[in-house]
Amino acid sequence: MKVPDKYKFIVQLGKALHTYGVPSYKSQIYLSEIAKKKGIKGSFMDTPTWINYAFFEEDDHTYNHVECVPPGELNLGALSRIVEITNNVLNNKLSFVNAKVEIEKIKTERLGYGKLIELIAFMASAGAFSVILDASWASAALAAFNGAVIYGITLWSLKSRYIKTTLESLVSFLATIVTVIVAQFVAQINISMTILASIIVFIPGLSITTALEEITSRSLVSGTAKLFDALVSLFKQFFGVVLGLTVMSQFIDIVPNDVIRDVPEWVNYIAVTFLALGLLPVFKVRPKDLIFGVIAGFASYYTTVLMGFSGLMISIFTGTIVAVLASKLFGRITKSPELVFLVPGIIMLVPGSKAFIGLSSILITAAPGATNTGEQILYIFMGIIGGLIFSGSFIESRKGVKHSSSKS
Repeated sequence: MKVPDKYKFIVQLGKALHTYGVPSYKSQIYLSEIAKKKGIKGSFMDTPTWINYAFFEEDDHTYNHVECVPPGELNLGALSRIVEITNNVLNNKLSFVNAKVEIEKIKTERLGYGKLIELIAFMASAGAFSVILDASWASAALAAFNGAVIYGITLWSLKSRYIKTTLESLVSFLATIVTVIVAQFVAQINISMTILASIIVFIPGLSITTALEEITSRSLVSGTAKLFDALVSLFKQFFGVVLGLTVMSQFIDIVPNDVIRDVPEWVNYIAVTFLALGLLPVFKVRPKDLIFGVIAGFASYYTTVLMGFSGLMISIFTGTIVAVLASKLFGRITKSPELVFLVPGIIMLVPGSKAFIGLSSILITAAPGATNTGEQILYIFMGIIGGLIFSGSFIESRKGVKHSSSKS
């Protein structure tokens, strides 16, 4: 049977959405809506490691596509390009054959910002997050230095399968070694917070949130698998920290420093902006969406600050609703997928960092905010998921392409 071009396009589109980190339930809904608009009858299943698509013909013939695929990694720039191509297909500006070619081109397109910009992004996000964690100037400077070292290892991992396999544990281990050594000579180094800030790019807070979002949307197989994958990623990083502390304890007596915060409160406003700016190149957000992504992150974070009097869960809940509303507004303005702006908003709520602090408190008693951390983690996750539910995020996604893109 000769496979029709329209089926090939749907398969190519589904694989691209999977590759660039779109949640499974959103991918399935998006494909169903695209197929419906183009008069294609089909059923689509997406899991973290395989896809299963079935197309139905009028004469009862079917075409099935089953393929094992590696787990996707979030690439918001590529996702934005995918949506543009799909909109052109829906508007009959692009044929199925040409659209398939355009999607293939994305794999070889340069969607990043260049090594220098990415290096600055790693350093800025680490240093800024250290400031937000109420650390000192010395801790922020060391976190930024560690961010540069970690970026170098990340580049190395692109050429070495072994380094790529051990990346999460390795960067945590090296960040711990460097931080502990420097802390012996600089009294203003907060060990636990500096380590956390150094590896903020790898903390799977967004992955855990996405997994819980999928479970909430009843995409149970995919959500459960992604949740365990994110938790394993968190424990890989914590293993690197434990290994580093264990190794260093053989040579020196590790005692947490009594750090006095010497960073003015107003600097937090700048730090949040720098954190958002630093994380967006990591997710390869396109330059045209950069400013709106920063605004979404800034708005969600400071909503939680302003609502702090109401308690942790309510403030996170409100911040999530603001993130969803901002993503919808900016999606309409820029014609980019709403996910491009929702991600910066959600990630600024940093649920993964709380989990890491909780684990760190077992070994490092000076971790501030470690008291009742388990309860705080639970409240943060409930606030985010509750915000997504009550903001209509799940309902809107079932209406089709509108959730993932705006009409051109």
